[in-house]
Amino acid sequence: MTDPVILAPFLVFAFLMTVTPGPNNAMALASGVRVGLAGSFPLVGGIAAGVALQMLAIGFGLGTLFEAYPITHEILRIGGSLYLIWLAWKIARSGPIVEGAESSPIGFLGAAAFQWINPKAWAITVSAAATYIPSNDYLLNISIAAALLALVAIPSVAVWAAAGRLLRNVLTRPTYARIFNFSVALLLIASTVPILLGNL
Repeated sequence: MTDPVILAPFLVFAFLMTVTPGPNNAMALASGVRVGLAGSFPLVGGIAAGVALQMLAIGFGLGTLFEAYPITHEILRIGGSLYLIWLAWKIARSGPIVEGAESSPIGFLGAAAFQWINPKAWAITVSAAATYIPSNDYLLNISIAAALLALVAIPSVAVWAAAGRLLRNVLTRPTYARIFNFSVALLLIASTVPILLGNL
């Protein structure tokens, strides 16, 4: 992974896959609205740790399980998509921001655990492991790649939480809050379409 010929395209892949819209970034955006950027740090850190652990798990044998038993990948793909649709419904039904009200954002452990049912996270880690990891010193290389993926994911996801914080004051108005909540819900539902069609 220290070879620039492999490292550069991997970093571009990691950035594009983690900064573009998807379940993690939709959650970060919603979290930024509710608790601000600082309050979203546990969520951001959990997402980064979760995808890194997922990639390590693939390197240490989980990828072989998917190849031997494709049904396991199908269960994760469909189950994860159904969870995202449920999450979209919850967000669509949430109300406007109420200043001073208590919010309970997803924490570090919850965000890390979510990656195991997040179809886009699986698409990222499985694709990265299959495409960018040299076969020599495989476990060392996949460990480096997992760490780099986590480092790239932190700013990529944090920028969505920061965008949510910027929208916070506007979203105290019920009409704007409804529009925002439905938009985030639609973003989540849209992210399941390529997954359910088998394109991820």
